[in-house]
Order: sequence, then C-alpha cells, then structure tokens
Amino acid sequence: MKKIKKIALIGIAFLSLVSCAKKTEAAAGALDNSLENLQKRGVFVLGLDDPFPPLGFRSETNEIVGYDIDLAKEVAARLKVKFKAQPIQWDAKEQELNTGKIDCIWNGFTVTPERKKALAFTKPYLNNRQIVIVRKDSGIVSLLDLAGKKAGVQSGSNAQDAIDSSEHFKSSLKSIVMFKDNITALNDLEIKQIDAVVMDEVVGNYSITTTKKPFVSLDEGLSAEEYGIGFRKNDVKLRDKVQKILEEMQKDGTVTAISVKWFGKDISVIGR
Repeated sequence: MKKIKKIALIGIAFLSLVSCAKKTEAAAGALDNSLENLQKRGVFVLGLDDPFPPLGFRSETNEIVGYDIDLAKEVAARLKVKFKAQPIQWDAKEQELNTGKIDCIWNGFTVTPERKKALAFTKPYLNNRQIVIVRKDSGIVSLLDLAGKKAGVQSGSNAQDAIDSSEHFKSSLKSIVMFKDNITALNDLEIKQIDAVVMDEVVGNYSITTTKKPFVSLDEGLSAEEYGIGFRKNDVKLRDKVQKILEEMQKDGTVTAISVKWFGKDISVIGR
C-alpha cells in the first residue's frame, strides 16, 4: 500500500512540474509582443554593415541595395509595414539590437553556437565559407604560402573568428591588420599594403567578379558556415513570422528571382 501511495505522489509531483512548465512557457509567450509592437510602429528596421556587397551596400546613387535588402523589403511588404535599412558598427551589432535601435541583424550574419545562446535566429538562408583573397601576381596559391605575410580582416567579423580558431594559420602570419570593412581591406590589398584578405566567400567572389580587380581566391578555405537573421532572444513571434514569410517567398519563386538577380542562380537554402 505504501508503495502505491509513493508512486501516486511521484506521479502527482511530475504532473505538477509539467503544469508549471507549461504555465511558465505560456507566460513567456504572452509577454512576447514583438510582432504586435512592430506592426503598431509600422516600420521594420534592419541593421546592417552597409559596405558588404552583394548582401547590403551603397549604390552609385548612395542608396542601400543588395540581396538581403531585396529579401527584407519584400518581408516588410508582406508584414504590411515600411522598411528601413539602418547602417551600424558591425563590431557593436548585438548592442545595437539589444538597445532597440534595430529589429534584427540581417547582413551576412553567421550563426554560431555562442550567438544562438544570446539571440533568436531564423533557420539559415545562405551557406558561406571564410576564404582568402590574394593578388594574382602574388605567387600565393595555398595557406602555407601566407607564412610570414600580412593578412587583413574586418574587425568584429566572422572572418576574424575564423582566423582566431585556426591557431596554426594565425601563428604563421607575420601580422593581422584590422579594417573597418572589407572594401577598405581590398583597397589595401590592391596597393600591396597587405598580402591577403580573409573574408566571406559570398562577398569576396562577388567583388572579384564585379570590380575586375587583379584578385583571386585560394581553393583552401578556413571555415564553412551559415547565414541567419538574428533577433532579440525574446522576440520569437517576430522571428517566426519572418521565417514563415521567407518560406512562402521561396515557394512562390520570389527568393529565386532575387537570388538570380544578384548571383546569377538560386543559391538560397531556405526551406531546404
């Protein structure tokens, strides 16, 4: 009899824990007004690093354009709100988000385990790699050839993280030069102030193709990664709505059209 009572008490305790967990989850969900607040404000503010072609950059008329911008504009239209692209300091991006100056970080933002602890990410929408770009006449054809050379990297970027994670490669370099953006780094590469630039493959290959500068990317990369859209940790409803809209855009061909416009083919991984 005592054994039956003990089992019953354990069962009641378990059900109580489940009930409390559900109530806590429901309370957290009730406090998430992110989607409603955005729709009341009527403006979707995207934080970006604006010299980051082809994802987000300044056109010749100083308009912010790009692949991510076109996607986000369509998302805003389907949310029935206005769209605003807000340039930010990339090495302070999380602070800009958490202080409410922007609604999301959407500009070649790499998903990492550490960032997932602090932010609410969408599912990946693009694949990427960290690659090394050098001058065609440099004689550099492998990572080993960069021993004793100067490499440039954007401060606060995932390329910097990739270098830090590759201890052997990092220690082989003569020095690492920090830049505010990739465009400045590539300019210094062109005038031979540095020997290489570590940067996102999506951006690097686009730059080589469009600028026609005498650059080439090495076959060896430093790391493979995925781009996602980062929201504040508690803004789950807004994150989920944006994810749903992106998947609808992929199904109806909108994402494919935008991808072909910027890359010549559909490289999206949304819904795949």
